[in-house]
Amino acid sequence: MKQPETNKASMYKGLQRIFLAILLMFIGPVIINSAFKNQEHFLYYPVLLLGCGICLTAMYLFFKGLQKLVSGIFNE
Repeated sequence: MKQPETNKASMYKGLQRIFLAILLMFIGPVIINSAFKNQEHFLYYPVLLLGCGICLTAMYLFFKGLQKLVSGIFNE
C-alpha cells in the first residue's frame, strides 16, 4: 500500500500564514493597549479599531493557515 504524497507547497503557504498570524497576534494587543493608554486623544477610536482589526485578521489567518497546512499534509 502506497503512502499518499504530501503537498509541500500547500504546507509552506499554510506555515507562512501561521507565522504571519503569530506576528499579528503580538502587534494587535500592543496597539490596543496603546489606545487604552491614550483615551483622551482624538485618535482613540481609530487606533482601537485598527488594533481590533489586526487581532481579527490574525485569528482569520491562523485558522486559514492551519486549514491549508492540514490539507497539504493529507493532500486533499
